[in-house]
Amino acid sequence: MSSGKINVSVENIFPLIKKFLYSDHEIFLRELISNATDATLKLKHLTSIGEANVEYGNPQIEVKIDKEGKKLHIIDQGLGMTMEEVEKYINQIAFSGAEEFLEKYKDTAKDSGVIGHFGLGFYSAFMVASKVEIITKSFKEEPAAHWSCDGSPEFTLVPADKKERGTEIILHIAEDSLEFLEEGKINGLLTKYNKFMPIPIVFGTKQEALPKPEDAPEDYKTEYKEVENIINNPNPAWTKQPSDLKEEDYKSFYRELYPMQFDEPLFHIHLNVDYPFNLTGILYFPKLAADLQIQKDKIQLYQNQVFVTDNVDGIVPEFLTMLKGVIDSPDIPLNVSRSYLQADGNVKKISNYITRKVSDKLKSLFNENRADFETKWNDIKIVLEYGMLSEPKFYEKAGDFVLYPTVDDNYYTLAELKEQLKETQTDKDGKLVLLYASNKEAQHSYIEAAKEKGYEILVLDSPIVSHLIQKLEADNENLTFSRVDGDVIEKLIQKDDAQLSKLSDEEKESLKLVIEATVPKEKYSVQLEAMDSKSAPFMITQPEFMRRMKEMSQSGGGGMFGMGNFPEMYNLVVNTNSDLATSILNTENEEVKANLVKQALDLAKLSQGLLKGEELTSFVKRNFETLR
Repeated sequence: MSSGKINVSVENIFPLIKKFLYSDHEIFLRELISNATDATLKLKHLTSIGEANVEYGNPQIEVKIDKEGKKLHIIDQGLGMTMEEVEKYINQIAFSGAEEFLEKYKDTAKDSGVIGHFGLGFYSAFMVASKVEIITKSFKEEPAAHWSCDGSPEFTLVPADKKERGTEIILHIAEDSLEFLEEGKINGLLTKYNKFMPIPIVFGTKQEALPKPEDAPEDYKTEYKEVENIINNPNPAWTKQPSDLKEEDYKSFYRELYPMQFDEPLFHIHLNVDYPFNLTGILYFPKLAADLQIQKDKIQLYQNQVFVTDNVDGIVPEFLTMLKGVIDSPDIPLNVSRSYLQADGNVKKISNYITRKVSDKLKSLFNENRADFETKWNDIKIVLEYGMLSEPKFYEKAGDFVLYPTVDDNYYTLAELKEQLKETQTDKDGKLVLLYASNKEAQHSYIEAAKEKGYEILVLDSPIVSHLIQKLEADNENLTFSRVDGDVIEKLIQKDDAQLSKLSDEEKESLKLVIEATVPKEKYSVQLEAMDSKSAPFMITQPEFMRRMKEMSQSGGGGMFGMGNFPEMYNLVVNTNSDLATSILNTENEEVKANLVKQALDLAKLSQGLLKGEELTSFVKRNFETLR
């Protein structure tokens, strides 16, 4: 028997482990199972190259709870260790850099992943155990070893009589951690961290239905047998070649990842690269709502099939963090601060690769089946629009597949719009004006006015549309976007042939004074326009520039001079060629004249959805009275 002190001068290393390395004690199980997996995979490698003369067989890892003895066992059939190796790996190497490490990382070490990176993985066991034992038998012809330590730097190491190859770790669970003896708790942790580990993990047993015999009587009751409960799927879809998977395999893997999700994914992107870094994974486009905030933290990051985190900021370009799926890479430095991650060259390359791969997939989906792509457009557009704004490399490629739907459900790329509309929607200054609505229902009357002129109207309704069109205008010469309610249609796309006004300048001046006397000045700027006599007599518009700046400041960025708090200002456009304009001018009675203006203003407000509350109540009441 030998006993001794662990080779480390910091006597209180264990309290430090408990205190600093993890805010989350549950990580110990992930670390110990990762070690067991490594030991098994190393053995596989040694047998395959002829360095270990043993039968590899079908090893598995077993997790057992002994509730009465307050013990948790983790048993593998891997490499095992000799007495000498236990001495070297458990007592010396693990702590060779520990002091310096703890000094350096004690502020950031709350990031999970730190321990394993520094060979301290095994010692995470002391976060939940008052005593830890290792019973291990090497694949080499040497006696087994039994190590035990109670969380002080003292340990004992004696020979053991273990016959089978592999390692058993026994945790004597501490009084403050008894939750780790609950089956539900351990089952939850295994499912969270080890669901796709490459070696089968057994935890307890389960009942499996036996096949029904062919000559079974009618009242046959299904019979069950007790079988080992394998927690994980050691060969998840992302570890296979895309050519070996069918559409259904991708869908069933999605259900495996998100058992509580009832939506089918729209499509998937299989990532598979081994140079200049190693990365595999599958990303799914889920159906997305218009709200940018809902979806984040749905992509799971693995390192060699061990779950690490679902915070993939910096690794996946930000606009794609709204997707779902899995990324697995041994090349991502997981155990460092976020700022280091963002500055790491490898991580940037990975982010660029994912952007390129997603762009290529979208382009091929668009080219292969445009009609199908169009049906999915509204479910994915928010991600792509956000990508165009935030990721220059994505923006470069976006022209190939980003669509602009019209109010009549036609879909065009920007290049197609330019070609299709240049004849009809170019104004007198040679600018192509793309008209759009943000809400088909609310802007219906404006859309109809534009349609009467033979114009196409796009539907652009995402919360970031103001930012996006600002960018498109900056990058496309002689192109401008105008919302249909930004002005009267004649002024949105100004042609040369201006309408003549029926009213003289004096009549216009007196009409304006009459209207301004009734209409609140702080809210409306009155403008007289000579339009088609069939056009609406009164229209409310909101200048594009003002509205766009306000929207941009509300959705973040671009908010000049705090315009988010800017009072709402509208233009009241009066059609001087309308019969109503003439009636107002020719009415003698001042009260009747004011009522005509008020009624017309209310109707204009009603068509813009601006008539609300008390004003709407009195408008309805007033109109019922005229029906008597």
